[in-house]
Amino acid sequence: MKKYILAIDQGTTSSRAILFDHDSCQIAISQKEFTQFCPQNGWVEHDAEEILEVTLFVVRDLLARTQVSLEEVAAIGITNQRETAVLWDRFTGKPVYHALCWQSRQSQNICDDLEARGFSETIRQKTGLLINPYFSGSKIRWILDHVDGAMERARKGELLFGTIDTWLIWNLTRGTVHATDFTNASRTMLFNIHALCWDEEILAALGIPPRILPEVRPTASLFGYADLLSETGVPTETGNGVRVPIGSVVGDQQASLFGQCCFHSGDVKNTYGTGCFMLMNTGNETVVSQHGLLTTIAWKLENEPVEYALEGSVFIGGSAVQWLRDGMRLIAKSSDCEESSRQVEGSDGLYVVPAFVGLGTPYWDNDARGAVFGITRATRREHFINATVESVAYQSKDVMDVMKEEAAIPIPRLAVDGGASTNDYLMQFQSDILNCPVVRPVCLETTALGAAYLAGLTVGFWKDKNELVKFHRIEKTFVPGMTSDRRQRLCSGWKKAVEATRIFKPENGT
Repeated sequence: MKKYILAIDQGTTSSRAILFDHDSCQIAISQKEFTQFCPQNGWVEHDAEEILEVTLFVVRDLLARTQVSLEEVAAIGITNQRETAVLWDRFTGKPVYHALCWQSRQSQNICDDLEARGFSETIRQKTGLLINPYFSGSKIRWILDHVDGAMERARKGELLFGTIDTWLIWNLTRGTVHATDFTNASRTMLFNIHALCWDEEILAALGIPPRILPEVRPTASLFGYADLLSETGVPTETGNGVRVPIGSVVGDQQASLFGQCCFHSGDVKNTYGTGCFMLMNTGNETVVSQHGLLTTIAWKLENEPVEYALEGSVFIGGSAVQWLRDGMRLIAKSSDCEESSRQVEGSDGLYVVPAFVGLGTPYWDNDARGAVFGITRATRREHFINATVESVAYQSKDVMDVMKEEAAIPIPRLAVDGGASTNDYLMQFQSDILNCPVVRPVCLETTALGAAYLAGLTVGFWKDKNELVKFHRIEKTFVPGMTSDRRQRLCSGWKKAVEATRIFKPENGT
């Protein structure tokens, strides 16, 4: 009897394994963090082998604690941090360098060169993306340039590239499947989202050998069978050696869109994680942005047309709260932000612009750095905390304003999820500043839930999307209560703070 779907949610700072039952209820979760490497300013790297080890640990831990056997698991759904790039040896399975995280800016010079050679419009039209070190393409080239012999080996077909989903699939299937899905491929800056194939012109411009790239498959489809989940890692005929189908692979933000049941054109969700990512379903049509939004693939179900989305990216979301905790030491734990909001009202004219690694949509200013404005003698610790939390809402509003303008679709409500969405102060301020309802579901693990839904559809665990909608339950709706005058005044102050932040560009090394 197949009772569960196992979701693997491989994130930026941790890996999680979650079990869902047929009613889409979360049965149990296991989570473990992994190491963040920052060898230079603006560089963020991961150990891909550690990611694999941590991912296998949380799966095995989850199954052991719940006493669920693999025979009871109908399928595995994988969702992952997107854009993070790994290159490994086809024969030994060893990475040739650390994985370059999506946050890492070390390939900026490669992007600058692409722009100088006039590829900006070509890449925007073909991939829906802007030239930016955020995406995988320039990261691949950086590794090929900085590891001795890597380029020659790549040309010979001795190396393989993958985003983290591909790396996990390759290992879970013991090197038999080298594949990704349409959502992850669309985030590499190498994939033509209209022709639905790797783009030869862009690959040539970056000097990336096509033979290192994975096969691109539908988001909800059979990617192979995982047989690396037993405690020993050795497959057997029975018991822990059961080979479980991998029924979906999907980038984390698209997974969240699916998990929120945003199945119709105009549906919008915002995930408050390390960064904030707002996606709008645009159906089977692409919407090309003129103001910094990204056109991306939402998902591809088997035997159905590709669906697209508009996306806006806030680089620093929940990680701003982590900075308050670990860097500034203003709070002991993230949940202390709620207590701060009860001590004082608002932020007393203080603005924090957390441009620690630049600004995302709609600015795409890689050189901007964080700044604080409006400090007075009356400024208190609580004001600083509140202003940092509010900055997440302001940045999200910047994204939604552009989204509404370019899609020309009214947004009646915003679906939210992610760790920071549990902060009632942030959610109420978000509703107030957007002047629209903010809807928080019962299950905040919508990224994992989306991957589970997609895998379940592949193997027939669920019939169709209409069945999934019946399981979508709302925990709380936040409605706007701020006056229009105050909203306008606060937003005007934020715009001035961002403008001033972008003007001040510190010299490197100062």
